[in-house]
Amino acid sequence: MAADAASGDGQEKVIAVAKHIVSSLASSKNAAEDMIRILSGFDNRLSTINDLILPSADDGGGCPDGDDFGASEAELRLEAAEKVILRWDASDSFVWESSSPEDAEEYRAAVGDLIRLTGYKTSPGGCSGSPDGLVNRADIALQMAMSRLEEEFSNLMVRNAVPLDSNDLSSSIRRLSISFASDIGEPIEYFESSVEDENQHHQQSPPQHQEGSPEDRSGRSLVDERSLDLIHPEVVPDLIAIAELMIWAKYDRELHQVYCTVRRDILEECLSILGIDRMSIEEVQRIEWRMLDDKMKKWIQALKIVVRVLLWGEKRLCDQILASSEELKEECFTETVKGSVMQLLNFGDAITICQRSAEKLFRILDMYEVLADVLPDLQTLFVGDSEDLVCVEAEGVLHRLGDAAKGTLMEFGSAIKGESSRKPTQWCEIHPMTRYVMNYGRLLADYMNTINLLLDDGTTSSDQGNSEVHDNRNTDGETFESTTPLGRHMVLTISYLESNLDEKSKIYEDGAMQYIFLMNNILYIVNKVKDSDLGKLLGDHWIRKRRSQIRQYATAYLRTSWTKVLSCLKDEGMGSGSSSSVSKVTLKEKFKSFNLAFEEIYRVQTTWKVPDPQLQEELRISISERVIPAYRAFMGRYGSQLDGGRYATKYIKYTPDDLESQLSDLFEGLSGATPKKKT
Repeated sequence: MAADAASGDGQEKVIAVAKHIVSSLASSKNAAEDMIRILSGFDNRLSTINDLILPSADDGGGCPDGDDFGASEAELRLEAAEKVILRWDASDSFVWESSSPEDAEEYRAAVGDLIRLTGYKTSPGGCSGSPDGLVNRADIALQMAMSRLEEEFSNLMVRNAVPLDSNDLSSSIRRLSISFASDIGEPIEYFESSVEDENQHHQQSPPQHQEGSPEDRSGRSLVDERSLDLIHPEVVPDLIAIAELMIWAKYDRELHQVYCTVRRDILEECLSILGIDRMSIEEVQRIEWRMLDDKMKKWIQALKIVVRVLLWGEKRLCDQILASSEELKEECFTETVKGSVMQLLNFGDAITICQRSAEKLFRILDMYEVLADVLPDLQTLFVGDSEDLVCVEAEGVLHRLGDAAKGTLMEFGSAIKGESSRKPTQWCEIHPMTRYVMNYGRLLADYMNTINLLLDDGTTSSDQGNSEVHDNRNTDGETFESTTPLGRHMVLTISYLESNLDEKSKIYEDGAMQYIFLMNNILYIVNKVKDSDLGKLLGDHWIRKRRSQIRQYATAYLRTSWTKVLSCLKDEGMGSGSSSSVSKVTLKEKFKSFNLAFEEIYRVQTTWKVPDPQLQEELRISISERVIPAYRAFMGRYGSQLDGGRYATKYIKYTPDDLESQLSDLFEGLSGATPKKKT
C-alpha cells in the first residue's frame, strides 16, 4: 500500500511537471497538443495529461472543469513564475528588447500562470485545493509583473513612435508621399497608412478579441485611408499582448494611465511642431496683428491635419492595441486626444471675442470653413459623453466664428459709410478706399457659399439699408430680393462707397476734376466687378447702369472743362458776321483768349491721371471731336484776317494738328508740361 501511494505520488509529480512544461513552452493550442503527444510517447503515465492541462483564456481562466489543482502543481507553477518575474525585476534590460524572442514568451506565460493562480478563490467552481498563502504570493508576484509591464508598454510606445520632422510636421507628411488638396486653397499635406493589417498572434491564455475594422454609427470603417501609423507596425503585436495581459489581470486603470500619458505627450508635441502654442484668451487679444495672422494660418492648417490625420491615427491605434476592452479603448482615445482638441477649440473661441477688424475677416472665414469641414469627423470619432463634451464645444465655436464673421461684415459696411478722410488723391486718381473695398469684395466672392449661409437669416442689412438699395434697383425690374445674401450685402456696401466717393469729390474745387475723380473710381469699381465673381452676384444690369453713370460724368466733364474754350471760337461779338468786316482787335482777343484757355487746361489736365487706357482714349476723342472741328472752322473763317500780318504768329499759335497733338498729352499725370507750338 505504501508502495502504491508512493507510486501514485510520483505519477502526480510527473504529470505536474509535464503540464508545467507544456504551459510554459507552448505558444498556441496546437503546439500544446503536439507537445502532449510527444510526452505521452515517452511515458504512458502522461496519457491522461490532455484531460488535466490548465484552461486557457478562452475557458475563462480559473480551474479545469471538474478538477482542482493539487497543491504541489500550483506550487511548482508559482515557483517557476516567480523565478521569471524576479529575474527580470533585478535586470535593467527590457524584456521586449531582448535579443531572444523566447524571453517575452516566457514572461507572458509566467504572468498568465500568476493571473490564474490569483484567480483560484474567485473562479466559478472554487479551486479549493489552493491555500491562501500561495494565492498571496502569486498576487505579490503579479503586482511586480504588472509594474514591469507598465514600464515595458511605455518603453515600446515611446521608442517606437513614428518620428516627426524636427522642423515641420508637414515635411514628415510629404516624406510619406501622400498629399491632399486643401479646401481653403493652400496645400496641406496629409498622412496615409500604407501598411496592411498585421497578422495578430494571440496567445491561448489572454482573452481573445474579435477581428475586424471598427465602424462608426453609419457603418463606415474607422480605419480611414488617411490614417497615420503612429507606432512602427512591427511592435503593435507586442503592445497588444501586454495590453491583453494587463486587462486580463484587471489592471485596466494602470494601462489607461500609461497609454494616455505617452500618447497625449506625443500628440501635444505634434501641435507644437505645427506651431500651435497654449495661449490664454488675454494673450490672444493682446498679440499684434501680424503675429496673430500667422497663428491663425497655422491653426487653419493644424486643425485639418490633427482631425483628419492624427485623430484618425490615434483612433486606429487605440482600436488595435486595446481591442479586448471596448470601454477602455473609447476612454483612452478620448483622454489622449481631448486636451489637444480643446486647445485648438479654445484658440478658435478666443478669436471670436477679439476686437473685430476687416483684415481678420478672411482668416475667420477660413477658420469657420475648416472647422465646419472637420466637424463630421469629430462627431464620428467621439461618442457618448465625449461627444457631448467635444462636439458640442466645437459646434459652439463654429457658431461664434460665424457670428464674428457676420458682425465684421456689418461693421465693415458701416465703416465705409462713415469714412470721412478729406485728403484728396494726387492727380485725382483712384482713391485708396475704393481699391480697398473692391479688393475686399472680390475676396468675399471667393467665400460666396459660406457667406450666403451665414447671412441667410434676414439680418444682412438694416431696413434703412434695404431701402437705399431698393431706390437704386435695376430699371428692368431686377429687385434687391432676387439676389443672394452676399449679393445684397455687396450692393449695399458699394452703394455706401459710391455715396462716400461723391462726398470726397467735392474736396476738389475744380468741377472738371470732380468728374474725372468720379469717373476713375466708378470705372475701377465696374472693372473689379466685371472681372470677378462679383459680376455674377451683381448682374449685367448693375454694370450697365454704372457705365451709363460714367458717360454722364464724361458729358458733365466736357461741359464744365471745355465750354470756356469753345466759347472763344464762336461768332458772338464779331460784328455783322462778315469775315471781311471783323475787327482785327476783336479777332486778336478771340485767338488770345482761346490760347490762354487751352494752355491753362493743358497745364492742369496733363497732370491729372486717368489710369484706364480705354477711358483715357475715349475722353481724348470726345474732346477732339468738339474742339478740333470748332477750331478748324474758326480758323477757316477768320484766320486769313491775321495771316501774313504783323505779329500773326503771336495770336495764331497752333494749327489744328498742333492741338490734336497737345490733346494726346492729357490725363498722363505729367508734371510741368507746356503745349508745343507750331514750328
